[in-house]
Amino acid sequence: MGAVWDNDKLIRVNMTDLTISVDDYPQEWKLLGGRALSAKILLQECDPECDPLGPDNVLTLVAGAMSGTSAPTSGRLSVGCKSPLTNGIKEANAGGEPAADLMKLGYRGIVVQGQPADRDKRWGLEVDAEGVRLVDATGYKGMWNYASCEKLLANYPKTASAISIGPAGEMMMKGASVACTDRDKEKRPARHAARGGVGAVMGSKCLKWVAIDPGKASIRKPEDSKALAKYIKEFSKNYLATRHAQFAYGTSSVVPIANMLHTFPYKNRTDGRNPEVDKLDGARIKESFETHGGGMHNCMTGCIVKCSNIVHDKDGNYVTSALEFETLTLLGSCCAINNWEDVADLDRLCDELGLDTIETGAAIAVLMDAGGMEWGDAVGAKKLLSEGVCSGDKDAVDVANGAVAVGSARNHARVPVAKGQAMPAWDPRPLLAAGITYCSSAMGADHTAGLVVDPAISGEAAAIASQEVQIINALCDTSGFCMFLGPTIDEHRKFYSIMFNEELSNEQLADIGWQCLLDEWEFNDKAGFTVEDDDMAACLKEEPIGENNDRVFNISAEHIAIAKVRQSPTENFFHASPAG
Repeated sequence: MGAVWDNDKLIRVNMTDLTISVDDYPQEWKLLGGRALSAKILLQECDPECDPLGPDNVLTLVAGAMSGTSAPTSGRLSVGCKSPLTNGIKEANAGGEPAADLMKLGYRGIVVQGQPADRDKRWGLEVDAEGVRLVDATGYKGMWNYASCEKLLANYPKTASAISIGPAGEMMMKGASVACTDRDKEKRPARHAARGGVGAVMGSKCLKWVAIDPGKASIRKPEDSKALAKYIKEFSKNYLATRHAQFAYGTSSVVPIANMLHTFPYKNRTDGRNPEVDKLDGARIKESFETHGGGMHNCMTGCIVKCSNIVHDKDGNYVTSALEFETLTLLGSCCAINNWEDVADLDRLCDELGLDTIETGAAIAVLMDAGGMEWGDAVGAKKLLSEGVCSGDKDAVDVANGAVAVGSARNHARVPVAKGQAMPAWDPRPLLAAGITYCSSAMGADHTAGLVVDPAISGEAAAIASQEVQIINALCDTSGFCMFLGPTIDEHRKFYSIMFNEELSNEQLADIGWQCLLDEWEFNDKAGFTVEDDDMAACLKEEPIGENNDRVFNISAEHIAIAKVRQSPTENFFHASPAG
């Protein structure tokens, strides 16, 4: 019996001449997937100095190494490219079904290059047991994600899933996301690889969607299926007993804790606490289940976390899933929109248009701060998105292009970004180690690159903590496991050793994460980034928040640099969670 990866393939799509090739997957990359695989491909095949929206950029849609197996909560898809938002390397990942479906068919991923001469046409990519085909998808041009995926998947068996972009991606807006359909029977495009403008790159290639039908293809199995089943049982039991409670009602439940820590940004981060925090508390969403309907669900097959909330309106109609902490923070508190139901409407609009809720919320907050809208104007924010983006309204287009675009258009100085990307909810002033991640990561301000929620550490200790979590998170994004499952490096090692029938060490698994970071930094170096780019927005270094109004990001360049030099692992390194 051959190893599980022996016959794997890589799909290559050339959008310039509309050709497809299916190549053997390189054996030297057998342990790679997701983020690390994307970084390898981009470093080898994408010109780091290219125009991110031009034909020389490369788009990767790659599955995690564990995707398509029975390992729990392991089916995330990584979307990679040179970011039009940061001009550096970017990986954003999402749940849903497409990654597992690709892997069941024996495809590690899809690499999209080039750009068609006819910019008015749209294309779809079909992947199934019969092969891979480009088809005319011009009939989907300009469609919002939900309607587009409903129309698309009506033409395929119930086993199919989809990857898609909304009109923001087609219009090449720098805040555009890539959507994946979830596991529910409605196949909703509610799981988004959102950050960095990856949807704009997919749009630049005139690729509207990818439809994947695994048909009757079975899950991927190791040679020793019994050993995998035994370890899954052991791991799942431990997870449900020790870690699951914090995600039982989704990330929205974090709101009160974040507010207490001064990392629930209010009015474009002029404060770290919201005086009306209770109106955005995830507990309100949980309470609504009894009167509105909805509830908790898992976005992908085999998920044991089930952190996604399905949100209904007062009449019991579906609105969105999931309404997460980051969205409540950026589209809610940061804009002083202090009603979770308004934020749910805005979240749905972002999913429909295909926009990152973090970047969009931050951009609206900058617009409000600059006097372009009133604080808390939920009606205006909804109109801006629902009518303004597609009609070309100047403010709406600026918002869809991100916080920096709004700040530049309004000549407004308070634009909280790192490497051109808007800050996530976790503020770097009370959480210095998280801030070091934002500065040192090739991704810019991205909490999923390595979040450390510890207000007590600073200096060298914060830099080392940032590096360790960056390594663990890079491995997690490579494996396809969800960050909220939180497998440690040692737990990754056990899954990998069984799945690949090769006894691996913790050091080897940590090296995968570290090499991923090295590849990403090398790409950015070749793109023209220097040490001066490893910096924080001036407003966050100068404007204090906190209990005593004394918390600023005061980490030196020397301490930020420590995060980019390999350190000896601390005592608990191999047993730490990627959630930080």
